[in-house]
Amino acid sequence: MSLNPQPGYTVPAETAKVAKAIFTKGNLCITMADRLDSFVSDQDFSTLFSHQGQPGVSPMRLALVTILQYIEGLTDRQAADAVRSRIDWKYLLCLELTDKGFDHTVLSEFRTRLIAQQAESLVFDQLLSWCQQQGWLQARGRQRTDSTHVVATIRAVTRLECAGETLRAALNALAVVAPAWLQAQSQPEWIERYSERMEDYHLPTSKAAREEQAHVYGEDGKQLLDAIFDGHSPEWLQQVPAVETLRRVWVQQYYVCNNEIYWRTEQGIPPATLMISSPYDLDAHYSKKNTTSWVGYKVHLSETCEPNSLHLITNVETTAAPIADGDVTEAIHTSREQRDFVRLGKKAAIAKTYICVSGDFICN
Repeated sequence: MSLNPQPGYTVPAETAKVAKAIFTKGNLCITMADRLDSFVSDQDFSTLFSHQGQPGVSPMRLALVTILQYIEGLTDRQAADAVRSRIDWKYLLCLELTDKGFDHTVLSEFRTRLIAQQAESLVFDQLLSWCQQQGWLQARGRQRTDSTHVVATIRAVTRLECAGETLRAALNALAVVAPAWLQAQSQPEWIERYSERMEDYHLPTSKAAREEQAHVYGEDGKQLLDAIFDGHSPEWLQQVPAVETLRRVWVQQYYVCNNEIYWRTEQGIPPATLMISSPYDLDAHYSKKNTTSWVGYKVHLSETCEPNSLHLITNVETTAAPIADGDVTEAIHTSREQRDFVRLGKKAAIAKTYICVSGDFICN
């Protein structure tokens, strides 16, 4: 896909006429188009695209759509529909009223391109530079930083649920890639035991019964792993991601003594920074800050705090949830030095919750 950068875009006359007639008091998109004055352009993305191949959608427009998508909490498909149907979006994107927009998959491809080429902060940096040009952001101004939680798009589960669901995920993956092999290894009771998603309210309630259930899961998982690693099965089965996850979870949740498997006590499990909380997101970990506990990540936000001036977000760092705030200070300072925003103020709470949905942050 190639880039055909345009020096600038203007709102088509008919689009402007209709938008101004409908939104007499303006709205977010109208204000962004009239006030931001093209803080980002196609040329800013020139290094991310080839000069050969089929012309792609304007990256400037895709960047603006991504921002609107974040603000309104839309899926890719909903955002693409908004480009086609919403007059205020067409005004911001400088599109004709009859423009059909683009396929929703283009948004995912655009985000992937940014991540693959380590340009995730490109739009953010351009906005900060634009704010500097407007005089809203002064170099070496006073700033403050605090963190808040990012909830992963997974269910928060107990250790017992995690063990059972991890084994179920491995069986489902093997059923796809090696159905004949799995059929030869499977036990009749596995069909009923692992056919449904693990739910804690379906599991035993007493401590003794739960430990017995954990032992059942442990024996089944050990039998499956032994079959995979016995040297007679295809070696590539060991490389199946769900199998590797099963192996890691079994190391964390169980230990083997004299070829017998045992459920670890709470004191025997690894720390939260290493503990796998879900087989569907290995990087999401449990953490607690003050009275808030969650499974996911942590975002560290820096903002300006000069008296009688706009408070602007100047830096964002995302880490694993259990990482202490103080451990991120050096990374924050490095990012600020690169932008010439160094001086720190007192730590202050930012009362917002950010939820991770399909790789994007949606602000509540």
